[in-house]
This record gives sequence, structure tokens and C-alpha cells, in this order.
Amino acid sequence: MNRNEILRPELTVAAIVEERGRFLMVEEMVHGEAVFNQPAGHVEAGETLRAAVVRETLEEAAWHFIPEFITGIYLWQLPGSQRSYLRVAIRGQLACQERGRELDEGIMRSLWLSREALEARPEKLRSPLVLRSIDDYRSGHRLPLESGDLMALARQAAVI
Repeated sequence: MNRNEILRPELTVAAIVEERGRFLMVEEMVHGEAVFNQPAGHVEAGETLRAAVVRETLEEAAWHFIPEFITGIYLWQLPGSQRSYLRVAIRGQLACQERGRELDEGIMRSLWLSREALEARPEKLRSPLVLRSIDDYRSGHRLPLESGDLMALARQAAVI
């Protein structure tokens, strides 16, 4: 691995959905541990942020997602690793659920949890970005989803 590969973050998206004070989450297995995360995943080559978050929400939670706006952009390095992630959190609404749909490998289930329930179990969070993106959404952070200039948006990113 050369220096440029080490420093280049992986681009990911996460869906932020709140209904009646609870957030759509997935419980997934990561390195043998069950953790909570928003429906999230990597942006594939040639894919837009909008398309990626719609696809990931369907694949991981079996819900059709309607993106509305970006609530935050975060640069995070995995502790003890040279891997880093540029995560774009996108707020949206749910259209409908595909009951019985098989979820992505490693995803155990989707569920609805309050922020307080998540905060009470920090060891169960996939990363600190889970709560940070919820807090930024609740604080009213909004960036336009239609902006084609991800680099301009990234200048506003929170680095964790």
C-alpha cells in the first residue's frame, strides 16, 4: 500500500431517519460483535450520494428511502488502523418497507431506537459518527443534497 492509498478516505453514506423520537438503525455483525449503525455503506464507482443512500437503506433495512438533505460530513479514522472514512449523513423519509426482503450479509435486523437508548450503550455503536450525525440532524444542520461539489461541502466537514 502506498502513501496515497493510506491517506485516501473511503466515501460512505448513512441514512438519518427519525419517526416519533426514534431513529432507524441496523444491528450488524462487525468483527464478531453486534453493533448499531444507521443504514450505511460505501458509495460505489459512478454512483451519486443520493443513489448510494437509497440503495444502502434498501439493502440493509428493507426500506425505500427518499433523501432530503445532508446533515453532516465527517472524516473519521478507524482507531488502530490507517483506514479512514469520509461519511456523508443524509436525512430523509421512508416511502415503504419490503417485508421479507433478505438483508445484506452481516445485517441481523433493522430496529428503531431513541438517541437516549443509543447513548446508554456506547460500546454497541459502530463508531462515534452514529451519535454525532443524529446530534447534528437534531441541531438543524442542513446542506443541499443537490450540490455537485463534494469538495466544497467537505470543507464544512467535522473531523472526528
